[in-house]
Amino acid sequence: MEDIFVGRIMSTSLHTVQRDTLVEPAGQIMRENDIGSVIVVDSDNHLAGILTTTDFVDIVAQSQPKAETTVERYMTDDVVTVSAQDSVRDAAATMLEHGCHHLPVVDEDEGVIGIVTTTDLASYLSHSRTPHSSPSIETATCR
Repeated sequence: MEDIFVGRIMSTSLHTVQRDTLVEPAGQIMRENDIGSVIVVDSDNHLAGILTTTDFVDIVAQSQPKAETTVERYMTDDVVTVSAQDSVRDAAATMLEHGCHHLPVVDEDEGVIGIVTTTDLASYLSHSRTPHSSPSIETATCR
């Protein structure tokens, strides 16, 4: 399987929030868009953190009043990132090493430009074929 760059599989349709966004609207963004995270950015679109569905477990478990709780309280601010020029293989290794499912893709000048998720990786892998596959295997039907 050929290795490609993260920029080819990343999602560029980002859903971002600010540090002072309340958790309830952040959660609504995630539900409405069927996504597992929102990227927290500053006014220059530079990465400030990430809030994931896992963070909502902490929010519920700690019973913080939703109306008063900002994403900054629960977001991860030491975020592991990749660049669009990193290989997909390296991105996958990074996810395994850090146990994360979402990797913001950052550019030094533009800030956050995308995100690559385990879903993106699975989609890429499911569409890849081994170069030396037997034709009979490629055309076989599943029963």
